[in-house]
Amino acid sequence: MVLEEEVQPAHVRRAAMDLLARREHGSKELITKLGKRFPKELDLIETEVSKLTGEGLQSDFRLAEALVRSRVNRGQGPVKIKYELRQKGVSDEVSSLALESVDVDWFELVAAVADKKFGSSPPADAKERAKRSRFLQQRGFEFEQISAIF
Repeated sequence: MVLEEEVQPAHVRRAAMDLLARREHGSKELITKLGKRFPKELDLIETEVSKLTGEGLQSDFRLAEALVRSRVNRGQGPVKIKYELRQKGVSDEVSSLALESVDVDWFELVAAVADKKFGSSPPADAKERAKRSRFLQQRGFEFEQISAIF
């Protein structure tokens, strides 16, 4: 007969540190992943994640900042980035701070993305303009930013 070993705070902390060593995780994301590994220990998991946050080892802001930089380099706009951060459990306030902290000119970025995809020639007609607008909207740019390039 095999007895289940009691889960210690050190076990949860080690598992959390292993996840954080690979990449940044949001607190909600970390709690979810640890919850799958230790399903009966939700209170312990939340306590340990709070400790890691307090010690500066886990940070939603660092996750948001890294994700914003990564997505800007991919040519994605602020709407799509905010949505992805929300999916990861990052608050809107932290998302906004991360977007402000990264020095990017969204109008310049949307122009560069459009140039890369469609070239520097202006749209030939309304149908072509609509096609370009839809593409840029799917990339997460705001209407104001898209309309500025036409």
